[in-house]
Amino acid sequence: MEPPVEPYRVKSVEPIKLLSREERLTRLRKAWWNVFRLRSEDVFIDLLTDSGTGAMSSRQWAALMLGDESYAGSSSYYKFEEAVRKFTGMDFVLPTHQGRAAERILYTTLVELSQSKVVPANSHFDTGRAVLLNIGAQPIDMPVKHALDPEDEHPFKGNIDLDRLEATLKRGNVAFVLLVLTNNAVGGHPVHPENVREAARLSREHGVPLVLDICRIAENSYLVKRRDPRYAGRSVFDIVRETLSHADHAIMSAKKDGLSNIGGFIATSDSEVYEHLAARVVLEEGFITYGGLAGRDLEAIAEGLTEALDENYLYHRISQVEYLADLLEGNGVPVVKPPGGHAVYVDASRLLPHIPREQFPADSLAAHLYIESGVRAVGLGYLAFEDKEKPELLRLAIPRRTYTSSHLRWVAEGLARIAAKPYKVVGLRLVWEPKVKGVRHFLAKLAPAG
Repeated sequence: MEPPVEPYRVKSVEPIKLLSREERLTRLRKAWWNVFRLRSEDVFIDLLTDSGTGAMSSRQWAALMLGDESYAGSSSYYKFEEAVRKFTGMDFVLPTHQGRAAERILYTTLVELSQSKVVPANSHFDTGRAVLLNIGAQPIDMPVKHALDPEDEHPFKGNIDLDRLEATLKRGNVAFVLLVLTNNAVGGHPVHPENVREAARLSREHGVPLVLDICRIAENSYLVKRRDPRYAGRSVFDIVRETLSHADHAIMSAKKDGLSNIGGFIATSDSEVYEHLAARVVLEEGFITYGGLAGRDLEAIAEGLTEALDENYLYHRISQVEYLADLLEGNGVPVVKPPGGHAVYVDASRLLPHIPREQFPADSLAAHLYIESGVRAVGLGYLAFEDKEKPELLRLAIPRRTYTSSHLRWVAEGLARIAAKPYKVVGLRLVWEPKVKGVRHFLAKLAPAG
């Protein structure tokens, strides 16, 4: 495909530097072969995450100057609250300093209130899974069968398996049901609103709340509009609201589709649950009208939630992902199909069949991509999820409004050189890992296995 044309122009720039190959190898050794441990100034193109790494707009920068930094009752909070209510359709809003705080506060509260332990999901992502594991809950992944085949072109591979969900609900001990939109752990694939509706119906039949993680719901809704002809004439905003209408509670990292560098929130229409959540926010985050954020951050998020629904912006964002996937496929790099909303996922097991799962193929590929081209990406496989059934994927997450088509071509060329001689990539072994469950990929120390 032709490279997408950016629907914006550049007003300020940040210099980036490409270190020599020898320097990159030295930096990686000092970082214990874990790209999370690299310094950002040593990275040329950073696709580790799309969380908080995008460029804010001129309107957002202008909004920062309006920040009211009052401890309680900040006017910036009420602007933020209005924007979140409009976005979600929910009555009660609590800001948090970022998405994982929203996860911790809501998940812990729902587990305690229900006195149940099981949490089924389309697929839990790393920080949410870690929260549940560390409070003694049991996260269970229930992706549809299409999601397990990287070659399957099913348009909604993010859906939850409704038959497995129903069977689990019938067995009982379920604290809540979770849907992550888009489904990050299996390729950034969208969830269809009908799947959300049916998951909600099953949950309510068994008296269990449905939680939506909506950090990428604008992208999810745009992909619904693109892939289901019945939604082609609908606005992204309408699809967002339809999807959320089925949920009892929602959490968001505003560092994604809030288009901001920091922040998150919990939204609910349940006044009783809200009272429990509000007390916890005061204890763990700050007062309920700032939740660990500066007033200027609340202003930026309020504006970002509006800009995230701009369909010209979403067209370019999704087209960037498709463009990179097309470049990689054209160079013999196996990718998960179809491309998702925020990232391209490389099938590391297919690219590196000589590296066993115990030597972390996805993380080995991440390390060698940095050595080859100065590009940082993240491995999502056995190291991250400690589950040998999950695919070994290298995620190339594209920050919003940050990189151009020429940057993406550089990324593709680096992976193409690796794909031409994959046998040169060696596996990694674990030298040290933290005792806290579910976070070892962030902090692990690794070394070459050979």
